[in-house]
Amino acid sequence: MALWNRALTLLDRFDAPRNAEAHCDIPCGIYDPHPAQIAAQTVYTLTQKMMALTPPSDDADPHTRQTYENTIARMALVRDNHAEICKHEVSVLWGDYFKPPHVEQFPNLHQHIWMTLKQAGQARQTMDLDACTKLQEMVDQIATWFYTSKNAQDVERRVAEGHPIV
Repeated sequence: MALWNRALTLLDRFDAPRNAEAHCDIPCGIYDPHPAQIAAQTVYTLTQKMMALTPPSDDADPHTRQTYENTIARMALVRDNHAEICKHEVSVLWGDYFKPPHVEQFPNLHQHIWMTLKQAGQARQTMDLDACTKLQEMVDQIATWFYTSKNAQDVERRVAEGHPIV
């Protein structure tokens, strides 16, 4: 093995390998709105669970109060993280998947996605189930547009390949 490494090192002197440069956005074409939908559902569910918790009474012992505060803090942290996951997943679809033809097909796409990102922030800043429901609805609309566009692409591809459209 050492002899092999020496031979490669010698070859590198005559024809040095070139550096390949690329950015991280590999156009793999694997996109899915489902993670954003799950994250939006998690924001809703955790907000609902936090609202259902009963705060300890004023005369509760310190352990009971700490347990409550710890539970609320942990739920809020997870909810906030999932709101960020939702924003990230929606942003990836917006920046990498949706192209100009999609904007022609769905004229409100840019405005809707921008407002969805704002809604994710609103849902995590409050204890408002209506804000969480609205986030879910907005993400579901993006998913609908995504799947509609994927179906249209599949139809176009099948026609181009000479397959019958069923």
